[in-house]
Amino acid sequence: MSKKKEKAPKPEPAPSIMVGEHGRYQIKSGRLSGEYVARAFPKPPAKARGMIAEATGATEEAAIAALHEAIDARENRRVGERRTDDHSGTPVPSVEEYVEAIAQVALSAPQMAMLTALSIAGEDGLTETKIAGVAGYKSRASANKSLAGAGLLIGEFLSIETASTQPSNDPEGTSLLGYRSADGGVNAAGKWILHAELRDAVRAGM
Repeated sequence: MSKKKEKAPKPEPAPSIMVGEHGRYQIKSGRLSGEYVARAFPKPPAKARGMIAEATGATEEAAIAALHEAIDARENRRVGERRTDDHSGTPVPSVEEYVEAIAQVALSAPQMAMLTALSIAGEDGLTETKIAGVAGYKSRASANKSLAGAGLLIGEFLSIETASTQPSNDPEGTSLLGYRSADGGVNAAGKWILHAELRDAVRAGM
């Protein structure tokens, strides 16, 4: 008599993953290796996909709550570490914040070219003409607008007010990136100089 074929064991269902949001992060939670885990990732369409933070709990809800607390504590620490720029009154993020923002916001090739050139120039800075040339813009106005756009993207990601509290003719967003040198004279704008923290962040990614 032929033996009956033993039924193959049914594969265990894949663990279900719940997706949510907290601030600018995407939260994924579920049961993993016998415990409830919640993890924070950059929210799409961010370029980076690495995990930002992780927490565990007795239940999925507890894990998510613990993760929210960890994220909030992280954000509060960062805010407390920001200095105020003497030139504009704008809060200046730490190198850590700039690195994360640059990795996740959609900066264009010309914007990155300008930030890279300015980071290399250091405290000497660059004139508007040189910045425009590096990025391939035909006018200084276009370069300034694009540079301001980079500042607005970073400010939005980091939830920082980008408007200067000091009188300025420069577009909103530029004060989060840097400041003008004092050698511009009455009718000429000074050179653009990146904040030291942003210079270090850009160099870290080179």
